[in-house]
Amino acid sequence: MSETPPSALTTPSGSDGLDVIMSGTVFFDMVLTGLPSLPSAGTELPAEGMGACPGGIANLAVAATRLGLRTGLASSFGDDVYGDFLWRTLVEEGVDLSLSRRIDQWHSPVTVSLAVHRDRAMVTHAHDSPLSAADLLGDPPPAAAGVVHLGEQPEPWVAQARAHGTLLFGDVGWDATEQWPTSTLTQLADLHAFLPNSTEAMAYTRTEDPRAALMHLADLVPIVVVTCGGQGSIGLDALTGEEEWVPSLPVNAVDATGAGDVFAAAFIAGTLREWPLRTRMAFANLCAALSVQQVGGSLAAPGWGDVSDWIAGVRKQAAAGSRSAAVLAHGYEFLDEAIPEGPRNAVRRAGATIARFSDA
Repeated sequence: MSETPPSALTTPSGSDGLDVIMSGTVFFDMVLTGLPSLPSAGTELPAEGMGACPGGIANLAVAATRLGLRTGLASSFGDDVYGDFLWRTLVEEGVDLSLSRRIDQWHSPVTVSLAVHRDRAMVTHAHDSPLSAADLLGDPPPAAAGVVHLGEQPEPWVAQARAHGTLLFGDVGWDATEQWPTSTLTQLADLHAFLPNSTEAMAYTRTEDPRAALMHLADLVPIVVVTCGGQGSIGLDALTGEEEWVPSLPVNAVDATGAGDVFAAAFIAGTLREWPLRTRMAFANLCAALSVQQVGGSLAAPGWGDVSDWIAGVRKQAAAGSRSAAVLAHGYEFLDEAIPEGPRNAVRRAGATIARFSDA
């Protein structure tokens, strides 16, 4: 195997002046929605909907880009048709792939996500890339923020980025061994903020409720936010003394794939705008709620047009006499200053197949 520079497919301008950098695996995600249950052995279930899109770390990269952050991604891409689709889609979304590489004779990781009852289960096939995050990032470029996935060992680039003054935001994934080693939490010392979900937070801290996990983690990292699904999110900012609970928004969830990544991207965007903790969490809850109404992770992420349409709809309901909408509109008044001026284009959504080149 060899790694080749991304010469055949153009990427946006170089990696100087990035708002956020991140590394990780980009998957080809095939999402099946509307399943009545998970399939059992010997059965076949019809899916009401299907969508294909970049997944994995691409969920966070696209979500951040759609919120106006100049986003640099360091990842490996296969030299297959899936890799072409993944690379091209991210370039079209505006993600800077200067730090990424195409790998000869390495096939793209693939995940099939099954959306069932407001949650999802996933099946993945992948081989480790021959290039590590350290190989791709080297001495990381200057960036206001960085996203760190906590693994067995800390990545060498993390300490370098921190030395550059980059604010580091960490997450963890599902531990297939279900051992949830507490030693992983030693890596929180390098972070500005940690954004686990409630299952991860309780497992790593050996606690039995999300707030207990929050309090435990708050001793290890300046800012902790624990997402709790339909119960919203709880957070504590030791730098300002803020502790908040922000309820979730009522939505008709189609697919929860990538919702946590969208939450993280929105929280980072709010942090770079120096918003109060509650505002950051409310904005992140909103973006995650908008994303679960679409198929797929990355291409379900909302753009500013989606946010603008949402608050306009809430205010229309409030004007018609809805008290709950009036309360919601009041809580999201900060969007008046946050939403960029000027035209906002519609964002791309996941399609049921990969278009032919003649359709592009």
